[in-house]
Amino acid sequence: MTNPLLAPWDAPFALPPFAAIADDDFAPAFAAALAEARARIAAIAADPAPPDFANTVAALETAEETLDRVAGVFFNLAATDANPAREALQRDLAPRLAAFRSEVLMNPALWARVRAVEEAAEAAGLSAEQRRLVTLTARMFRRAGAELEGAAAGRFRQLAERMASLGTAFAQNLLADERDWALPLEPGDLAGLPGDLVGTLAAAAAERGREGHVLTLARSVVVPFLTHSPRRDLRERAFRAWTARGAGGGATDNRAIAAEMLALRAEKARLLGFPSYAAFRLAPEMAGTPDAVRNLLMRVWGPARARAEAEAAALTRLLHADGINGRLEPWDWRFYAERRRRAEFAIDEAEVKPFLSLEAMVAAAFDVAGRLFGLSFRPLDVALHHPDARAWEVRRGGRHMAVFLGDWFARPGKRSGAWCSTFRGQRRHGGERRPVVLNVCNFARPAAGAPALLSWDDARTLFHEFGHALHHILSDVTYGFLAGTSVARDFVELPSQLFEHWLEVPQVLDRHARHAASGAPMPADLRDRLIAARNADTGFATVEYLASALVDLAFHEGTPPADPVAQEAAVLAGIGMPPAIVPRHAAPHFAHVFAGEGYAAGYYSYLWSEVMDADAFAAFEEAGDPFDAQTAARLERHILSAGNSAEPQALYAAFRGRMPGVEALLRGRGLGEAA
Repeated sequence: MTNPLLAPWDAPFALPPFAAIADDDFAPAFAAALAEARARIAAIAADPAPPDFANTVAALETAEETLDRVAGVFFNLAATDANPAREALQRDLAPRLAAFRSEVLMNPALWARVRAVEEAAEAAGLSAEQRRLVTLTARMFRRAGAELEGAAAGRFRQLAERMASLGTAFAQNLLADERDWALPLEPGDLAGLPGDLVGTLAAAAAERGREGHVLTLARSVVVPFLTHSPRRDLRERAFRAWTARGAGGGATDNRAIAAEMLALRAEKARLLGFPSYAAFRLAPEMAGTPDAVRNLLMRVWGPARARAEAEAAALTRLLHADGINGRLEPWDWRFYAERRRRAEFAIDEAEVKPFLSLEAMVAAAFDVAGRLFGLSFRPLDVALHHPDARAWEVRRGGRHMAVFLGDWFARPGKRSGAWCSTFRGQRRHGGERRPVVLNVCNFARPAAGAPALLSWDDARTLFHEFGHALHHILSDVTYGFLAGTSVARDFVELPSQLFEHWLEVPQVLDRHARHAASGAPMPADLRDRLIAARNADTGFATVEYLASALVDLAFHEGTPPADPVAQEAAVLAGIGMPPAIVPRHAAPHFAHVFAGEGYAAGYYSYLWSEVMDADAFAAFEEAGDPFDAQTAARLERHILSAGNSAEPQALYAAFRGRMPGVEALLRGRGLGEAA
């Protein structure tokens, strides 16, 4: 029988044939796809014709098409619906794919051809996009060790394979810790919890084949529990389990993996001539250097810490008023911050959530995209990768733009967090190809028959990930290597963080924030109080993020630590970390940094992008309309459709006319400048 992963895909919009794919299909599909890719790349490297853009750089664009197609299906399934077979194959594939990548990018004959095209690019009559592709392709080869020889080249290959295996192990260990921990709750333990959270805890128990109610380590479950449970003992137990992920001392302990990963990254950077891994990673980013990153982080750290210390003092007073004479602990913060928010802004999350149903917030995100960019969304009835997932065709006028998939609920076997990925990216080279884009979240699953209700932070996460999706949906470049989110790490968060701003636009809430039961609109007074409270607890939120970003930077500068947890503690002591706040991600569960290299030495990028997103939304405010057509057109032309077709500084300046300063960010977070 023909392997469905390798046969032509005749589902609507050439979607993967999910219903026909079995786990046993993946290994032979990868074997065939790798063989095909090797043959195509060997033909490019051995081409007797003189190297030029078409026969070398453009040819590489489509050389691995089948491999990309198979990998797109497999790795999306492995992240959203892991099982033992998929995890075993992922462990096997990680070093094999890393070895293949080194085989391609360290191929002397292929590198010689790419270098020749690079040297002749200015005189070759290439378009600006083609020259950009040449530049980035050559840079990719250099940063992957193409210029290394002899023992150094061999060691570089070994490092790549080992780091791929370590990243996979880190992610799988973290998933196992999150999947395997569950705290059964007695009826008395539910006192004080909102009804929707009680329903979620019942759904979590049912999902695990248990009676009653179960607390899990899904963020969308444990954070509401920490926010609402009056049981300090249970809050402490849940918090300690949540922050101990990856550090349990058994087979899933990630501490040794993190230490080895840091040592190997430092060695990789030295082989390439960089003084540190941070210097290596930041060289092609907007920030450019570790010093530039530190300067931004520390400029915000001072006012953020001052704000957090004031918040801690206010929460401590509430703690003592409850007759608890000890200090404010990390498992107390969210509970008393919610109480303070109710007192100061007359906002109760239980009052807000019924107006923020998942259905309403999806409709709101689609409506904003329609008003800004003329997009429409038509539901599709097609087989998908999981029963939870849903699909829409995205159109503009009579043109098909993309297929958008949403997979929003937490479940066992699903990686924690929220992200955007693709099953297929956009390109025009080799024929018009429109993207298939996936948004993944981990919202709490409601009880059977009940609507899914989101917190304000959940709704912001939905808008954030949809901003990433728009970067893919509106992508309009010739070459897939440049498409969508294939941009500098500290630029990639600009579209996502910018889109969050529309959640707070009164017209959006007035139209879409409707009570899940009655359909009544959110009262204007509640809406205004909700927006006014946007910076409640902003000191806490900024400090927990900045602490992780500063630790990440320290991990990747200088001598790699033998004990990352000890170095993390030293960094936190050095910056004066408030004792009632812990970093958003401790080293043993810092998946951004250790489950691959995606955000390694790059966790700062959310703040770097926020400098731009605050300034970018100000362009709409200056136009007097959050849906100003001319500003939206500039945003699409220079940011959302442009991918990596030019340097990010040039793209942003083309949209805004200049680069921004940090002032808009500080204003947006309600922080004054440091003294």
